[in-house]
Order: sequence, then C-alpha cells, then structure tokens
Amino acid sequence: MLDFRPIFLVMGVFLATLGCAMLVPALVDIAHDNDDWIVFVAAGLITVFIGVTMWVTCRGADARLGLREAFVLTTSVWIVAAAFGALPFAWSRLDLSHADAFFEAMSGLTTTGSTVIVGLDHAPPGILFWRALLQWIGGLGIVVMAVAVLPMLQVGGMQLFRAEAFDTPDKILPRATQISGSLTGIYIALTAACAIAYGLAGMNLLDAIMHAMTTVATGGFSSKDASIGYFASPAIEWISVGFMIAGSLPFLLYVRAVQGHPLAMIRDEQVRAFFAILLTLAVLAWLSEGQQMDYPSATRFREALFNMTSIMTGTGYASVDYGLWGPLAAGLFLTATFIGGCSGSTSCGIKVFRVVVLFENIRQHARRITYPSGVFVKRYNGRPLTDNVSAAVLSFLFLFLACFVVLSVALSLIGLDTITAVSGAATAISNVGPGLGPIIGPAGTFAPLPDAAKWLLAAGMLVGRLEVFTVLILFVPAFWRR
Repeated sequence: MLDFRPIFLVMGVFLATLGCAMLVPALVDIAHDNDDWIVFVAAGLITVFIGVTMWVTCRGADARLGLREAFVLTTSVWIVAAAFGALPFAWSRLDLSHADAFFEAMSGLTTTGSTVIVGLDHAPPGILFWRALLQWIGGLGIVVMAVAVLPMLQVGGMQLFRAEAFDTPDKILPRATQISGSLTGIYIALTAACAIAYGLAGMNLLDAIMHAMTTVATGGFSSKDASIGYFASPAIEWISVGFMIAGSLPFLLYVRAVQGHPLAMIRDEQVRAFFAILLTLAVLAWLSEGQQMDYPSATRFREALFNMTSIMTGTGYASVDYGLWGPLAAGLFLTATFIGGCSGSTSCGIKVFRVVVLFENIRQHARRITYPSGVFVKRYNGRPLTDNVSAAVLSFLFLFLACFVVLSVALSLIGLDTITAVSGAATAISNVGPGLGPIIGPAGTFAPLPDAAKWLLAAGMLVGRLEVFTVLILFVPAFWRR
C-alpha cells in the first residue's frame, strides 16, 4: 500500500519554505510603497501554516520513501506548489483569473517563461519579483531532482547518471539533502555573478537581480514587456548568452570542477554536443536572418546567437521578433525548442544526452548493415551503452513526441489556429516560453487564449518538466496495485 506520510512530510517542508519565500516580494513592495505587500503576507502565512501542519503531522512516522512514493511526490509537489504559488497572482491588483494565476505560477516553477500578464512595465514590483523568485526556486528544484531523483527512477535513460546520484531508494532523502548543498552553492554563485554583470552593464539593482534569477534558471521571465530587447544593450545580450549557457550545463560538473577537476566540463560528450548543436543552429539562423533583414553582419549574428541560445536553453528571452525572419528561421527555432540543454541543468526539452544516445544507436545500426560480421559497441562518455538505456531513451522520445501531438490536436479542437496550437504545444512541453505567430510569438502573450487552453498548456508544462514518464506512470492502474 502506498505510504503518504513521507510524501506529506517532504511536501510540508517545501510548502513552508515557499511560504517564507513569499515574504521577500512583500518586502520589495513595502520598499516601493506598494499596497500589494499584504497579499504576499496573507498568502505566505496560509502556505506556511498548511506546510507546518503537514510536517508536524508526519514527522514522527516511521516511513520510507520508496519508488512509488518518489513518483507521487515528484509530481504532487509541483502541482501543490503551483497552486499555492498562484495565490499572490490571484489576489494582487492584477486581478488574474484562477486559470491565469495557476498558468503563471506553473510557468514560473517549471521555468517555462510563458506569461499571461500584459503591461509588465507597470506591474507591481512585488509581483515581478515573485515571478522571478518562482523561476529561481523551480530551477534549483529541477537540478536537484535531475541529479538525485530521476536517475533512481530510471526515467527516460536517466539511469546513465545513477552512479553519480545514489544506489538505493532508501537513500533518496539523505542523499538528496547532501547533494543539494553543493548544488545550491554553485547556483547562488552563478546567480550573484550574473546579477553583478547585469548591474555593471547598466541594469538597475532590482532588474539585475530579477533577470539574474531567471537567466541562470533558464526561465525567461522578464520585468519588461519587450524582454531583454527593452534594454537595447549588446553588452546585456552577451552577458545573458553566457549565463543562459552556464545554466544549461550539468551542475555536477561544476561541483567536480570545484573539487579539482576543471577539465571535466569540456571532456563531457554531452557538453561538446550541446555547443556543436547550438553553434550550428545559430549560424543557420544568422544566414536566414540575413535574407530578411538589412542589418550589419555582426549585429545579425549577435541577434541570432542570443535568440537561438534563449530558445534552445529554454530560457525564452527575446531581443527581436524572430518570427519575421522567414519560414526557415521558424523551423530552426522550432527544432531548438525540442532539443533543450544538458541533463542535470536547469534547462529543458528532450535533453542533448538523449540526442547523443539516439545518434549512437543510429550509427551502430548503420555499421551493422554495412559490416554484418562486425562487432560495434555503443558508447557514451567512453562507457558502453546498455540496451536498457537505449530502450528507455527511445521510449521517452516516442512518448515526448506523442504528448506533443496530442496536446497540439487538443489545442486545435479548442479553436486555436494551427501555428498557435502547434508552437504552443511545443513551447509548453519543452518549457521554453514564447511560441510562434502573432498571438503567442516573441511579441505576444498567452493572455488572449481561452481558459481551457491555459489549463491544457499548464498540464503540458508539468509533463515536459518532469520528463513525461514521471507523470504518465501515475495513470497506469498497475502502478497503484501492490
């Protein structure tokens, strides 16, 4: 029988932490003489009360967090956190509907970056800070989950990284706590460095902190309607490119570098593939832009690299409306939407390591056809790839694309046009942010969409962020049987 006590225990701690975090935007509102501070205090007290109640109720129980409990916990924490994180949005003077508030909170925690808020330039400062803080918390949670939980659950080939996490389900809580300390230190250091760089490039203190949080988290929430394009600063764009990439690299390799292995990053096969794919797509986008825009070549390359980095890493910042670059560019950006960054990072999408594994499978198959008597071993980072890893990756790719198709069809049936439905489904399940077209493109928002579409997109964000299997397994009847 499923034991809910460890689930409620962890969820209670997380909710109490989330409630305390709500006091930070309250202080921001007070500093700016905005009355919305009371909204954050009220929401924070309610969230802390419920979280502490759950923790006190379950803290003395002799409970073990097994595989089934870990699956339920991973999904339920994100849903419950989004529900409580939506309270400030619903109660603020923005007066968002329940669908809009939940969509915004889920977009924040999953570091998607899609927004329904119109008029960010004049929104309450506390709300703007809360959006950034949600993405920062979500980004850290995603890194810890990818390092300490998904390898144990063997989700979509993540067992490749199991040796770097832990060996048995019984160790999930203590091991996650141990790992998260090092990861949090790296995460804070990158955020602080990014904020300082933004400040030196011309952002004010609050904007620098908020954009640093959403850049390292590869979330993409901005305090400006025009996103990074508002600042019209090449220096800010280059800084953003650097830290978006930093957030998309495996955080365990940062830990290894600190521990005396500085070359671990460049020796990693996934990292090398990430840079190769990103540079190739950016150059192709640059050439495509050159056919549509009469800009200096250096300016066009910066715009292409910035926006391609933003989309491939799942950040979702925009400096220009790349939807105007023509159909080839649109196809390139849609491709980048699916690929994503590295495993064990704050990034999203299919993940580069799965692209590498897929390539190794194709190469092995091609060699066997060419040389039927030959023996060819698939390898990843110099280690043999087992058949169960390959099967898990291929299964993930199939389910990922199947979820994309189902979501696209569902959005079309609601009444969305084809480009909005397809790009909306892609950006939701890949946790990127902007879609394509005049409605949800880089220059638009998701506000005009019907509530049903927003609920579906929020579900797509959750499924994509939790690597598909983690959510879908809960709908298998056998999972609930002993």
